[in-house]
Amino acid sequence: MTDAFHLLIFVYISLICVLIGSYMFFEIFLRYSAIRGPKSTPTCASKDDELHVVGVVPAAANPGDAGLDLRYDPDAEAVTLAPGEHQLLPTGTRIALPAGTVGLVCPRSGLAAKHGIGVVNGPGVVDSGYRGDVGVNLINHGDQPFTVEPGMRIAQLVITPFISPTIVEADSLDDTERGTAGFGSTGTA
Repeated sequence: MTDAFHLLIFVYISLICVLIGSYMFFEIFLRYSAIRGPKSTPTCASKDDELHVVGVVPAAANPGDAGLDLRYDPDAEAVTLAPGEHQLLPTGTRIALPAGTVGLVCPRSGLAAKHGIGVVNGPGVVDSGYRGDVGVNLINHGDQPFTVEPGMRIAQLVITPFISPTIVEADSLDDTERGTAGFGSTGTA
């Protein structure tokens, strides 16, 4: 066989690899686009991975952390939560989430472990169309009063994509191994 023939085979195989790679790229792109749904970019956002913030900027404590720390509004007065008491606290943070995402307001593990402080509706939901203050409905599950100082980190915001399924009314559901077994059905062992 000649060098020209080997070159022709090499070019042919390379072309096939490029075509297969392109097909796989577009297939993944189309599936990802279908999951995310139609794009509706807020007027203040220019990219899908930007979080636009007005006011107190939430920040990750460490690079790569999933949660962005939300602080109690630094312009507010200190608040003391008695055991069992909850209160909606302002953060002074307003955001424009990327289209196709939701912000989840989650408790901070340190406050929960050390003081019994949590988020009543944890996680709270911040929809991408909401533009008001990101409030935190903080509760004291501990046995001692807890004072929230202005600027204190009180919760964390986790931003994640979501799926908006088409709702289909049905007369019945498919059978599964678990069926209707609910709360506590798997035991503790």
